[in-house]
Amino acid sequence: MSAELISILVLVVVFVIATTRSINMGALAFAAAFGVGELVADLDADGIFAGFPGDLFVVLVGVTYLFAIARANGTTDWLVHAAIRLVRGRIVLIPWVMFAITGALTAIGAVSPAAVAIVAPIALSFAARYGISPLLMGALVVHGAQAGGFSPISIYGSIVNGVVERENLPGNELVLFFASLVVNLIIASVVFVLFGGLKLKGRDLAAEGKDGEARNGEAKDSDGALAADSAHLTPARIATLTALAALVVAVLVLDLDAGLSAITLAVVLSAFWPDASRKAVSEVAWPTVLLICGVLTYVGVLEEMGTIDYAGNAVGDIGVPLLAAVLLCYIAAVISAFASSVGIMGALIPLAVPFLAQGEIGAVGMIAALAVSATVVDVSPFSTNGALVLAAAPDVDRERFFRQLMVYGGIVVAVVPAAVWLVLVVPGFG
Repeated sequence: MSAELISILVLVVVFVIATTRSINMGALAFAAAFGVGELVADLDADGIFAGFPGDLFVVLVGVTYLFAIARANGTTDWLVHAAIRLVRGRIVLIPWVMFAITGALTAIGAVSPAAVAIVAPIALSFAARYGISPLLMGALVVHGAQAGGFSPISIYGSIVNGVVERENLPGNELVLFFASLVVNLIIASVVFVLFGGLKLKGRDLAAEGKDGEARNGEAKDSDGALAADSAHLTPARIATLTALAALVVAVLVLDLDAGLSAITLAVVLSAFWPDASRKAVSEVAWPTVLLICGVLTYVGVLEEMGTIDYAGNAVGDIGVPLLAAVLLCYIAAVISAFASSVGIMGALIPLAVPFLAQGEIGAVGMIAALAVSATVVDVSPFSTNGALVLAAAPDVDRERFFRQLMVYGGIVVAVVPAAVWLVLVVPGFG
């Protein structure tokens, strides 16, 4: 058996173990990088660590550190409740408010599961209280998170754009962002219509005689306690909102590094409000950091030993580029439904490099299709986001809700990869 085939089989084993044994895929990938690098590829430690993504490490830590501060001082709660008040109690708009909030949070740098973890308890409690389908509300929260998930300063966007740059592929940050935004907006609209969203027209929070909390557009937090101060802007919240706006300006206007900018802003906030920020470091998405750094380090070993070229040429040898492209999209969707989306993107894009280098498939469209295929399936109850929605739903038959999410996730896996392939790959964008 060739060294390249061994390294691919080890990658498959990593995905299987991570899925079935609930072990962080990044930790497994580090172990695999060590084992394959030393025993199969004859690499020393320096050769193995050459693939460690130091720039992405800083991005992940910086933006999640800043976002953890925003969560700790109540800025994210303020954003949620302010947005709800803007709809003036119209129930039909609440699912779309949740969609927009999660999209905005991921677009400015929140990790997708973190945004869903914040919004889902509030969204699902509204769903239970006002007779909204939990599947409708949960799907809009998850699809909202993915809609904003590929902005140039987001975690997903930074990862994909970083991999594209590393591999010297032609990329377009705006095409990637808008592809995910449009696909998830279309899916959310279909779900809204099919699961009773139109029936919510004409219903009003105040008119239904709910308590003062509901009339003010406020909700209870995940523990059931009234978030009474979430409507007020404190100096710390004003400063945090300013910091988030400054991050957008620094990255999009001044072209500064997102990770270094975020961590600098977080340190400034911590210096002025140490109490609210004390726990923020421990709330950095360390499991995600470990996952990304581990998978990309293993991918670096694959690149060093020639596996990337080997696999890419194998896909290209199918002889029908469009068929190979759609197969890659389905591979991304199926594996991601049971494993980490970011891990899949970090592994599949490099694997597609030799295939894309042939020039018969547009790289920009193919990368966007892979990214969307790997993330839109996060509604699966086996994924982190789907599991968060399932856990956050009060007063539901969880077994029934689990089955609903599983069937819905299966439909998404079956339909979306072919759809994005048809729209983004077949025309030959990029």
